[in-house]
Amino acid sequence: MSSSNPKLTAGETAQVAWYVARMAKRCIASESVDRSDLERKVDRVIERARKREEKNAKSK
Repeated sequence: MSSSNPKLTAGETAQVAWYVARMAKRCIASESVDRSDLERKVDRVIERARKREEKNAKSK
């Protein structure tokens, strides 16, 4: 198990893809646009996946 790159569920993968697409759209609009809110959302999704993997590993 890699703690830096947890295995994402299909829903989590879709969320991350959506946020990345929105970040790309903002970059196309302007390089100076703030993307930090979307970056935090991606970080939260990954952190939830990491915690889920740790919980599942402990229960086995």
